[in-house]
Amino acid sequence: MHHVLNRALLAGALALAAGTATAADKIKVGFMLPYSGTYAALGAAIENGFKLYVAEQGGKLGGRELEYFKVDDESNPAKASENANRLIKRDQVDVLVGTVHSGVAMALAKAAKGSDTTLFVTNAGADAITGPMCGTGIFRTSFSNWQPGYAMGPVAAAKGHKTAVTITWKYAAGEEQMKGFHEGFEKAGGKIVKDLTLPFPNVEFQSLLTEIASLKPDMVFAFFAGGGAVKFVQDYHASGLGKTIPLYGTGFLTDGTLKAQGDAAQGLLTTLHYADGLGTPRDQAFRAAYSKAYDNMQPDVYAVQGYDAAQLMQAGLQAVQGNIDDKAKFRAAMRGATIDSPRGKFTLSAAGNPVQDIYLRQVAGLENKMIEVAVPKLADPARGCKL
Repeated sequence: MHHVLNRALLAGALALAAGTATAADKIKVGFMLPYSGTYAALGAAIENGFKLYVAEQGGKLGGRELEYFKVDDESNPAKASENANRLIKRDQVDVLVGTVHSGVAMALAKAAKGSDTTLFVTNAGADAITGPMCGTGIFRTSFSNWQPGYAMGPVAAAKGHKTAVTITWKYAAGEEQMKGFHEGFEKAGGKIVKDLTLPFPNVEFQSLLTEIASLKPDMVFAFFAGGGAVKFVQDYHASGLGKTIPLYGTGFLTDGTLKAQGDAAQGLLTTLHYADGLGTPRDQAFRAAYSKAYDNMQPDVYAVQGYDAAQLMQAGLQAVQGNIDDKAKFRAAMRGATIDSPRGKFTLSAAGNPVQDIYLRQVAGLENKMIEVAVPKLADPARGCKL
């Protein structure tokens, strides 16, 4: 009787040990993304992209299996700290992946820094994340708001435009993209006549379009996204302004919006770190794999940003043979990595932001076709970053 009991206890202890070993064996990845609301499709694309790369590696990164934890951040900055802590404290994730909304991402970055958790920012462009808020454990696989804005400056000047009016929502993403354009355009000899803004997410553009008509600039530069971008592009077209004052924007103006914009968007030029029809073998393979994995859906810039977060994580894990607890070496390897992205190869700046080509794209049908590289290997200035 005695040894039977012992054997049962021993078997139980072994099973327990095996159980904890396998649980400890998995790297915990926390997705904090918008799974509902305006940006739900963007959150899904980021997760799809990340998981596609992991699937291509046989379901493992650095030889380790992954376990996923998910929180819907609802694009709500008021809930951001609480949501981040659910992943950091309750689920004890090894890495965080998120998010779309800049206000939420700033709180996420703060929580990641406070707990020394490695964070991959897969969309939010807030300049501060790789500026004053930068940290050794904070990485971005998307863009800074400054980058696509700045890149249109030299392009517009080369087209002979001397004066511009900017228009956007009065919030960080819009204002930072316009600031980038200011810098690029003025450096190339252009002059900004006026900055027009309206409250987010207001779409009453009529009085501002009347003002543009009276200011008669050589061009208009805009940032809007989603439904706001659809309405602005349609209203601008309907006003007839486009016949004499060409409209330009950062790529968000025409990304994921072309079907709804219809004829109004045709021919528009925008700047972004990704485009349709790049035509490289790397991008073609990625696009084919993505549409095969996800019901013939075409990947977008958000899917690329998620995919590259997994690629970057793989670069770090390979350097530490899967030992993610070796944080310093894991992070240093990622800082020094070159990522073979569908968008084109990129490296990371000291502040952790991609140093990447920004493309000039033109709307043709339902595609943002690559015309040329507007600015090669553009690095965000990372103002205020002290590492």
